Amino acid sequence: MSRTATHEFEPDFVSLPGETLQEVLEERGISQANLAERTGRPKKTINEIVQGKTAITPETALQLERVLGVPATFWNNLERDYRENLAQIEERERLLAHVDWLGRVPFRAMIKKGWIRKCSDNVEQLREVLNFFGVASPNRWEEVIGQRAAAFRVSTAFEVDNGALTAWLRKGEIEAQRLQCKPFDKNEFRQVLFEARSLSQRPLPEVFSELQDNCVRAGVAVVVVPELPKTRASGATRWLSKNKALMQLSFRYKREDVFWFTFFHEAAHILLHGKRQVFVDSGNFVGEPEEEQANRFAADLLIPSKQLQKFLDKRAVAKEDVIRLAREVGIDPGIVVGRLQNDKVIEHSQLNDLRKVVEPEAFFAVVNVR
Repeated sequence: MSRTATHEFEPDFVSLPGETLQEVLEERGISQANLAERTGRPKKTINEIVQGKTAITPETALQLERVLGVPATFWNNLERDYRENLAQIEERERLLAHVDWLGRVPFRAMIKKGWIRKCSDNVEQLREVLNFFGVASPNRWEEVIGQRAAAFRVSTAFEVDNGALTAWLRKGEIEAQRLQCKPFDKNEFRQVLFEARSLSQRPLPEVFSELQDNCVRAGVAVVVVPELPKTRASGATRWLSKNKALMQLSFRYKREDVFWFTFFHEAAHILLHGKRQVFVDSGNFVGEPEEEQANRFAADLLIPSKQLQKFLDKRAVAKEDVIRLAREVGIDPGIVVGRLQNDKVIEHSQLNDLRKVVEPEAFFAVVNVR
């Protein structure tokens, strides 16, 4: 469902509860001094309530009900609404000074993807973005989100837009909250990975829900979130709690074999590396020891090195041989092609007809995720 522009009511003034109290007193022909006598409150307190210097407390509201016959809930609600509206006006004044901060995040792209609403007012748009990130102010974003971003272990050869990356990661957290995972079980997750190899032989949109459900039972939330401009991320891994891991994937290279390799690469981070680390991968899995380790884990799990070497030793690389090897190890032929291209056994232009293309819009239409 698309989210359209909204026109929020923004009060620029608020009526004092004391003004309503004064009106009721005049209607009843009761002076402030007389009300003070009847309620047992100091005259100064009644006058300060009328002037808005003192709040109507629940106790005072009950006394006003006894004396004036106006329910205590009326006075309590009047005071609550006044304080809420006053806080909104004060917050708006604070946020107005920070609307330029919107330039730090790709909010227009987020609107286009339906992650946030489009608002006609800049301050309301700022509130919408802050709500998305779950922070109260731009300053809190800098302290909480900005510092967290500094800890990301980013594997990429490209310039990354930090605002876009943090928005993409936040969307993954939001999607993961919808998945009720069992407590993480390492052995169960290893079994899930073994089963996932055979799933690669079927179209990804057809098997993703099954893959997601299998990972949920092992304590891992797997979500697919489309890229934002300059995110440069094909996958990311972090722990949401000590018992729930999050694996976030995209379709950066729009190939099913890349998706599967990234899936197993991210799985390695979950199994082998620390729970305090956040790994963000571009698909260029080189440089860092953890990335190299995850890279090897994924490569060997998909195509055991002994079987691959045996294949290379005995056969010239032909299409039918690739299909046969894929059948023997129980994976999609496109994964074999991707491995051979990556290892420079064949050219990147060879056998691409075996590599399945991912159409993100078609995928999300089938699995009903965004």
